[in-house]
This record gives sequence, C-alpha cells and structure tokens, in this order.
Amino acid sequence: MKVVVLAGGISTERDVSLISGSMIYKALKSKGHQAIIVDVYLGYETAPGAGNMSDAEANAIFEKDTDWAASIASISEINPDIEAIKALRPDGAKNFFGPNVIKLCQTADAVFMALHGVGGEDGKVQAAFELMGIPYTGTDFTSAAMAMDKAITKDLFNAWDIKTPKGFVANKEELLTAEEVSKRTVYPCIVKTCNGGSSVGVTIANDYDEYIKACEEAFKYDDTAVVEQYIKGREFSVGVLDGKALPIIEIAPKVGFYDYKNKYQAGSAVETCPAELDEATTAKMQSMAERAYQALRYHSYARMDFMMDKASGEIYCLECNTLPGMTPTSLLPQEAAAVGINFEDLCELILKTAFK
Repeated sequence: MKVVVLAGGISTERDVSLISGSMIYKALKSKGHQAIIVDVYLGYETAPGAGNMSDAEANAIFEKDTDWAASIASISEINPDIEAIKALRPDGAKNFFGPNVIKLCQTADAVFMALHGVGGEDGKVQAAFELMGIPYTGTDFTSAAMAMDKAITKDLFNAWDIKTPKGFVANKEELLTAEEVSKRTVYPCIVKTCNGGSSVGVTIANDYDEYIKACEEAFKYDDTAVVEQYIKGREFSVGVLDGKALPIIEIAPKVGFYDYKNKYQAGSAVETCPAELDEATTAKMQSMAERAYQALRYHSYARMDFMMDKASGEIYCLECNTLPGMTPTSLLPQEAAAVGINFEDLCELILKTAFK
C-alpha cells in the first residue's frame, strides 16, 4: 500500500523523529509497501516554487525509485537548531504543514506517524487528520494530548491509583520562593518541561539555586514545568502493544541519568531485556503499564517509563510516550524482539492499527 512516513517537524526531538522515520521507511519498503518519507514542516516540492501538486503528480511520487532515507544523518549529541529549520520556511507561522504534505497524506492509504514531541505527539496533527479522514498510526488526538501534558498525566495516574512521584506544577510567570518550594517537595528533585520528551529540558536540582536554574532551562521549551521527587534507583520501560504489556527493559546509563545523549548515542547505556526481576515484580510493573495505557485511553501502542526506588523497592510510573522512538537504540523494538517480533513485523503490526 501507499504509505507516508511522517517525520521531522520543529520540536526538540526533530532529529530523533527523522531517524525513526528512516528506520520505519526501510522496514515498510522491505515489506513491499510504496513508502515515502515526508517532513511535516518542510514538506515536498517537485521543483522550487512549483506550488500545489496535482493528483497525478502526488500518485507518481509513490512510484519513484528513490531512497528517501539516504540524506538522513545520525542523531547529534545536542538538540537540533529549530530556529534554523524555521528560517527555511518564511510562511511557517501561517501553516504548520509544509508544501504538499496534506496532499500526499490524502493520496496515501495511511500515514505512519514517526513524529516526536510538540506538533507530533500532542494530538494536533492527529486531530487534523481526523477531520480530513486520513488514516494514521498510533493513538487518537484525545489521548495524545493528555499524555503529552505531564501534569495531566500525573492527575490521571493519581485518579487511577497508579503510583507516581509526588510533585507540583511550576509556572513561568509565578516564581516560587525557597520556602514555598520546600513545602511542596524535597531535594534532590527533578524539574522537567511539562510538554516535551527525550529528556530535553530535564534537570536534577539539589538546592534552591539549582532549582531556579533548572526552571530557567525548562522554561526555554514551555511556560510550565513539572517538579517532582527524585527517585534514585533502577530505571525501566514497558511497551504496550494493543493493550498488552511487552517484556520489561532496564536502562542503566553509564554516566549520569538517562538524558538526551544517553538515549540516542549508541553505547551510552546498558539495556537489558527482559529485565532481571522476579516474577511478582515483573507482573506488577506490567500491570501498572497496562493500567496507565487504559487511564490515558490509548489505542494501538505506547511506552511507559518507570523507576524503582533503591531503598524501598517501590515502583513509580513516571510518564507515557505516545509515539515511542523507533531508532537503532530505541526501547520498544528491543522489547518486541524479546517476544519474537522483529522490527519489520513490528512496523507492519503498527501500520495495520491505522485501520482499526
């Protein structure tokens, strides 16, 4: 079938998205699909200034013998320069979708969502596709919007009795005093942007001065931040495919915590799947992942992140990922492989959910 792998965009996770898109594209091509990669923000033009393409031109794009992944590089250790990307499209403020993006998505049989972060995982693109009748992979716009907002996610976890670190929401326009912060949390604490991913804008603060600096970093990306107790211990992730938890993977960064660099630079972390846990703990964490999936009204697939407190052994669900990474070092493909689902088959399974 004709498939648009939609990637790129203007979030801090742009580079990750492009690598995910290239991997998905290659997998779908190996399965015999007529797949192309389209940058949701930069779009596609047959020639500079050519304008809107015709139906015939759009259909012809899927027939082209082109390696759409050839120009996609590896992920840098630092965040992409989003302002430089925006400068490539002077009209970007008027329309998030680049040239011919909607045309190609309407021509395709389905859109495989390889977007990450704001403008991809927050439900806005999904809502537009719902209005246009465009089939797409992943969950719907409602659950995507709820999961993207870490404050809403924590509220839902608390309502569903899913243990999550205690915390509060910090606002850019209302800077709390040292006394006010001490009443709401203890140090060390984690400060992270409310709507973001890939650990961009995430900092550990050990005192009030570090808290202020952490907030300044988080507020570069959003006007609100989630501040929560720092759980020191083992880190895990659990993918959920069509409502059923996959094997647990444990992540142990070699240096520091699981930040942007450790997530996407090969060899920066030791990942063990299935995680070395007893049966009872495994069952409990997988059950929590499935409940989180239900609480956020997910469809298709997702991935939940966990911490296990080193001292108490308590398990905490941190957050959920609507469109988990599909890069060479990504967690969900490793979890699927542990139950015999290779990467190509995983992409095929996810593609089929676009029509449910």
